[in-house]
Order: sequence, then structure tokens, then C-alpha cells
Amino acid sequence: MSETGAGTETGARPVGGAAAPSLLPAPGPEPEGLLPPGATPGTASGEAPRLGSFLARAAAATAVLTVLGAVLGLVRDQAVARYFGASDASDAFLIAWTVPEMAATLLIEDGMALLLVPAFSLALTRRAAAGEAAGSDPVRDLVATTLPRLFLLLAGGAALLIAGAPWVVGVLAPGLADPRLAVDCTRLTSVTVLTFGITGYFSAALRAHRSFLPPAGVYVAYNLGIIGMTLALHAVWGVRAAAAGVAVGSVLMILTQLPVFLRLVPLARPRLPRCGRPVRRAARTAPPLGFALLAPVVLFVVSRQSQVLVERFLASTLPAGAISHLNYAQKVAQLPMVLSLMICTVTFPVVAQAMAAGHREKARLRVERDLGLAGTVVLLGTAVVLGYAPQIIEVLFQRGAFDAADTASTAQVMRVYALGLLGHCLVGALSRPFFSSGRPTWFPAFAMGTGLLVTTGAGYALTYRFGVDGIATANAIGISTTALLLLMGLGTRVVPIRTRAVALSLGRLTGASLAAGAAGWACAPLVPDPVLSLAAGCLLVPSAFFLTGLALRSPEVVSLLALTRRRFLDGR
Repeated sequence: MSETGAGTETGARPVGGAAAPSLLPAPGPEPEGLLPPGATPGTASGEAPRLGSFLARAAAATAVLTVLGAVLGLVRDQAVARYFGASDASDAFLIAWTVPEMAATLLIEDGMALLLVPAFSLALTRRAAAGEAAGSDPVRDLVATTLPRLFLLLAGGAALLIAGAPWVVGVLAPGLADPRLAVDCTRLTSVTVLTFGITGYFSAALRAHRSFLPPAGVYVAYNLGIIGMTLALHAVWGVRAAAAGVAVGSVLMILTQLPVFLRLVPLARPRLPRCGRPVRRAARTAPPLGFALLAPVVLFVVSRQSQVLVERFLASTLPAGAISHLNYAQKVAQLPMVLSLMICTVTFPVVAQAMAAGHREKARLRVERDLGLAGTVVLLGTAVVLGYAPQIIEVLFQRGAFDAADTASTAQVMRVYALGLLGHCLVGALSRPFFSSGRPTWFPAFAMGTGLLVTTGAGYALTYRFGVDGIATANAIGISTTALLLLMGLGTRVVPIRTRAVALSLGRLTGASLAAGAAGWACAPLVPDPVLSLAAGCLLVPSAFFLTGLALRSPEVVSLLALTRRRFLDGR
């Protein structure tokens, strides 16, 4: 790890102090060799976009679809809250929801992406190096050796879950008085083990090909399926309609990506001319994906998602509705984290390609910039959640069976969850570089396992006295522990980031977030109407955040404001 002499990025010089490195993107071109499809080094600016412009557009389009998917996710949660409130029925659905939650993390968001994006990036690099080698395509070979086996494995896993649903519910929520409804819902949601796996495979392949729109749109299709089934059949099937919607929506996720996948990823071997040389077997040109690579990724992802299992296990011993309060609070509180990680999702193939090509300095610059951007977004969102949690929950959910008492309980839990948002963001952002090299690495699993032990111990210690607030506190402590370990370990093991500079930058942003959140908390009750109060908060909190960031000499805030001012002047 090199914290000095590693090269400094363009950043603002705080008044009265030394120049602080900014982790936000510096003006100027991105490194050559990491260009969007079709672009080549040295291309004139009028011919093909450089990587910075390409990633900016990809991130913007991804953000639009991510926000749309998040809004539909809120509509989905509103539908469940409206028809089932915080009750035994909603708790049963959320127990069954554990299956697609685990499957999404393992097969779409983290596990499959961490394993396959580097593999497809390496295959694409080999394809480019080989040129038009007769009949040998590492990308096609990778698909041929992995997709059929994956389909059979996932189909078997889904069948086992359907058959063992009573046992699964007994393990997840032993405190349920009547588990039959949860068992029915679990059987319906178990199909996602197969459908999410295929969705994640398609997403990884498309992102490696720099096609980001179809993967970003999968949650739009997914939530539309759940909403449609819930609205159409809740009167007939009860909460089972929402569980059936999970299955329907997961099939729509596959269909959203299938046309582009078939167009970009070659599945058929091209015909060779009669004079062509014999082609080696497909498996020899595909990047290796053995147990040594798979095991640490799976262990990391399962350990990460097991925090939810620990929470629901502990909450099942509390009064009815506790699991629902935790779920609603977590889903809303984590929206800033989802938005903050979209830039890391877009740039993950770039980091993987840089690592595959041996460009460690380019990877370092990209990772540090991503951490600065992600930290700024998530901490601004944290401030809004801290200041206006009751108003957010009241506007989103307080109707039908979801009453004022549910709003108060959920808002309190959401404020506690917000304290761990930076940790969740850093775990998502830092885990990607660890797995970008395509080599086995066990440190992320060790860090996540350590955080899980902290979450479990703190949960048992705090739940009896503080209820759901104690569970949320344990979550924040555990995930922050994991984030700290990953931050300290990344620079010495994979990418030589400047750990001290990153930590100092995030510390200043955290101070700005706490100050802005406190300002919102104090001012929110002054406006009785929740909609107007929240609208005022959307102006107050960002203003307080950026002003405090300037006062604390945060280089990210200074650079962002300077960039905004320059863009405004250029546009004028």
C-alpha cells in the first residue's frame, strides 16, 4: 500500500491547509485501453466517446432505471402494507421473501456478478488478443461450459426448496404460531432460485459487454409482476398473491434481458472453411471457474445476506409485526445505498478489465473515485433519513391497515438502520475490487464472517432490552465492522488505494451528514403537513450537508460544487 508518492488527483486546496486529494473524478480523459465497445485509443473526440463520457451516460441511464425500479419497489411495499398491514399475514410473506432476498444477493447483485463479470471480461480480453482465430471464441466457450450446468444445478436447488419449505420456515422463524401460510408462500417464491440465477448470468454477461440498460431494467419488470399479481388476486389468494407475483416477476426479469443476450453473446459455433485448421475443445479457451473461485464468493455473499436471517430469527420472538417494521424500515433506508452503488456497478467491468490487463494504477484511480462518489451519495441520503424518517414513512405507507403506531415504530427503526448505511455502501463498493482479478481470495469472506459474528452477538445482547431497535443497532455495528476490515485490507491485497486519504475523506463527509441530519430532525416538526415538511427537507438537508462539507474542508464537496459551477457557466 502506498499512501504517498502514488500520484495525486486534481482536487481543491482547502483554505489555510495543504492540498487534500479528492476522490471524485478529476477533469480530463480516462486512461487509454479502457474504452467503450467500438472505441480505440487515440480516437478523435468527434468519432467515438472516451470511457469517461461512456460511463457517465451509462451511469445516468442506469440511475433512471434504478430509480424507477426503486419507486416500483415502494409501490410494491405500499400494496402489501395497504392490504396486509403489519400482521401475521405480512410476516408470513416476509419469511417467504427471505428466499428471493438470498437468491437476489447470491445470484444477481453480488455472487454471480463477482464471479462472472471478471470471467466474461477475461474472455473478452482473450477474444480481442486472439483476433479472428478460426472458430475459437472464449466467450462462446465460457457460455457453453457454464450455462447448461448452472441451469441444472439451480433447477435442482429450487425443487429441493419447494419440497423442504416446512423445514426452511421452521429454521427461519421458529417463533411463528402458525407456519402454514409462510410455508405456502415459501413454495411459491422458491422458483426464484432458478429464475434469479439465469437473470444474474445474463446480467453479468451483458455488463461485461458494456450493455447496462437491460440489467438495470430487471427490477422494473420484477416489481411490475408482484404489483400486478397482488392487486389482481389479493382478494382471492390473500398474501399468497404477492408470493405468486414474486415468481411471475422473476420470469419477466429473464425475458427483459433475453433478446439482447442472444444478440451479443454467441451461442452457436461458426462454420469453418474446409481449409481451416482444427479447433481445440471449447473448454480450453474458457476462463477457469472452479471451486477455488466459487467457494469464497459464495461464502462472502451468504454471510452478507445471513445478517437478514439473524434479524428475522430474533424478530420472530417479538410481538407480531416486528418483522414487518424491520422490513419496511430497511427497504426505505437502503434506497440511498442502492443509488450510491450504481456507479460501482457500471465501473466494475472496467476495474475487472484493468486488473486482467495488469493496469493496477488505473484500477486504483477508478476505485478511489468510486468510493468518493458512493460515499457522497449515501451520506447525503443518510442525512435525509435521519432528519425526516417519520415523514417519509407516513407519506409512503400510512394508509389502510398501516396505522400511525406502525409509522412511529418503523420510523424509529429506520433512523437506527441509517447509522449503518455507509457500512453497507462500503461493503458493496469494496467487495467488487477484491473479486475483480478473477483469482481466489478469502479475505472478503473472513471480513463478512467477522461482521456476522458481531451482528449476532450484539443482536442477542440488545434485542431483549431494546426490541427491534436493538436488532437494527446490531446490524449497523456488524456491517460497519466488515466495511472497516475491507477498507484496511484492500490496499495491501488487491488495489493499492490510499487508505488514509479515503478514510479521512469519508470521515469529513460523515460529519457533514450528521450535522445535516440533526438540522432536519430539529426542523421537520415545524411543518405539520408531512408532504410539505418532506419537500422542505429536500432543500434544507442538502444545503446543510454541502455547507457543512465546505466548513469541514471536504475535498469531495468542494470538487463537486466547483464542477457544478463550471458546468453551469459553460452551459450559460
